Amino acid sequence: MIDHDNAYTGLLGGDDHDRWAFGGDFDDPLAGIDTSVPDGVDRASLARYCLMLADDALVCAQRLIQWCTCAPELEEEVALANIGLDLVGQARLLYARAAAADATVVPVVSATSPVPAEDALAFFRDAAGYRNVRLCEVANGDFAHTVARMLIFVTWRTLLFDRLRDSADPVLSAIAHKGLKELAYHRDYAARWTVVLGNGTEESWHRIDRGLTELAPYLAELFADTEEERALTAAGIAVEPSALRADFDTIMATTLKAANQAFPASDMESQRPAGRSGKHLDDLSVLLDEMQSVARAHPEGRW
Repeated sequence: MIDHDNAYTGLLGGDDHDRWAFGGDFDDPLAGIDTSVPDGVDRASLARYCLMLADDALVCAQRLIQWCTCAPELEEEVALANIGLDLVGQARLLYARAAAADATVVPVVSATSPVPAEDALAFFRDAAGYRNVRLCEVANGDFAHTVARMLIFVTWRTLLFDRLRDSADPVLSAIAHKGLKELAYHRDYAARWTVVLGNGTEESWHRIDRGLTELAPYLAELFADTEEERALTAAGIAVEPSALRADFDTIMATTLKAANQAFPASDMESQRPAGRSGKHLDDLSVLLDEMQSVARAHPEGRW
């Protein structure tokens, strides 16, 4: 049990909560924010929406962290790790918001020694319980594949967070304001590498082209609206992903033109939000087995 006045006090350092696997000792971007759920908003829907956005960030972060000791250069290894840590921070705040909105979404890990809500949501749900889009979970390919995924994901997430700044939920608005500052760097990094690879050697051009082609089938899911997103958008809380498509296409076209690339056509444009409903690739189960192994082996461990 978290002995704090609200779900966010524990995000700060200076206490004895050494079981927080996500770490601490950073400024609380939600300080002074009213964390109560706005009137008339369905708490369960808000929690599920926050899980979607949190799972996107956490799974994508884990794919980036897998590049540690494997990146082509030390500088890129540090950059990918830092981007991953930014996304972990976003996931943590969104998990905290989900738990505050509806505590029933948090798995019960131990009745005698409860696990913090964020850790329980990250480490003690199986793949069917995750709500991330499948783009995030596709197994890593080469460095160009990771750059292509990052470009698609960050362009989409930046547009989403830009609109979420106007959310009627002050917590989501605060998370979006903070996240946009991080995403601006992520997008610049991905776009710069896309252009470098597209204008480099024949081999580098083929690699970024192959990465975009392999990820194209997962594009449509980013813009498929769920029932929660529709209802919460009507309440002024969320953003319908379908509303982002036109701006996304414009930004991607501009970036890819500079890289002598074009986004490959996909034959899966009618794809529904499979990941949002818990239908995932086998890749996610493999990733979670690795990510959750220590926490599940030692659920009452202290770090």
